[in-house]
Amino acid sequence: MAAHLGLSPTTVSLVMNRSPAARGIPPETQDRVRAAAEELGYRPNFIARSLRRQRTFAVGVLLPEISEGYAAGVLAGIEDELLQEGYFYLVAGHHSKPDLFDDYLQLLTERSVEGLILVNTPIDEPLPLPAVVVAGHRELTGVTNVAIDHQVAARLALAHLAELGHRRIAFFKGHAHSADTEARWQAIVAASRELGLEIDSRLTLQLSGGPAGEQFSPEEGYREGHVFGRRLIETGARFTALFAFNDISAIGAMRALSEAGLRIPDEVAVVGFDDILSAAFQNPSLTTVRQPLHEMGRRAAAELLRKLAAPDKDSPPAITIEPTLVVRDSTGPAPDRA
Repeated sequence: MAAHLGLSPTTVSLVMNRSPAARGIPPETQDRVRAAAEELGYRPNFIARSLRRQRTFAVGVLLPEISEGYAAGVLAGIEDELLQEGYFYLVAGHHSKPDLFDDYLQLLTERSVEGLILVNTPIDEPLPLPAVVVAGHRELTGVTNVAIDHQVAARLALAHLAELGHRRIAFFKGHAHSADTEARWQAIVAASRELGLEIDSRLTLQLSGGPAGEQFSPEEGYREGHVFGRRLIETGARFTALFAFNDISAIGAMRALSEAGLRIPDEVAVVGFDDILSAAFQNPSLTTVRQPLHEMGRRAAAELLRKLAAPDKDSPPAITIEPTLVVRDSTGPAPDRA
């Protein structure tokens, strides 16, 4: 390549390896190098580079499932940040099975990933590699948690419903295996107390999720929301609003409520959580607490790369991300106010 272009091997190497030092090379020279590489079919030898540098530039990502919604949003942010910095990632879904989690952790370690990003995956002890956890909620030595501010999220949703006159609010709590479940529920309890709202145990249902693995299928999530929506009606307790654990269960519940003859939002207001892509395209469109999932993934990846670049520097135990409320057509005034 260098002989073909009349350049030094160092110049070609800096451009082809996307080195930060390549910024000092004129853009037209960089374009010549890339054009010649394409013409000659030249590719750097990744294995040789890894052996020479003792680096793989690879990161492992572990999460419960690989699907639309929450996981896809976080992964997109992780991918954008890693690719921008010249890193590759390997991703695996452990379906909340401890033995599968251990197997994947070992496999990723054997493949010499330099660090780990865990998404919605509770852990009880430090990991063998530098790690960042999205929605971890536990303080562990050397592990940084990237999490949404659940107190703000609960206050946003419940204050919105209270301002519309809703006092009888039903709740879907998260699955027992979700890292966010307990933190979000405690935030809801505190916000309800602050706003003078009473939580009726008859109107508080915890999503079950079924056997490990099934709970993470979007189809199962919609179906479960539908089943729990019917259960709310069967309690016979009056309610004018539902605050669901996530958008998928909220959408399933909206269908069950509509099938029962209840008009949304005229008779029942519904609020979800996450702001997945399809939330805006429901009928009616779903009011929801938006988790900036892409930003959470990007920040997690950026923090992990910072750890890898400066392992001797202290890392923050937590990075808190602010949520926002997206008001759409699924919420309106309580029936006695309409």
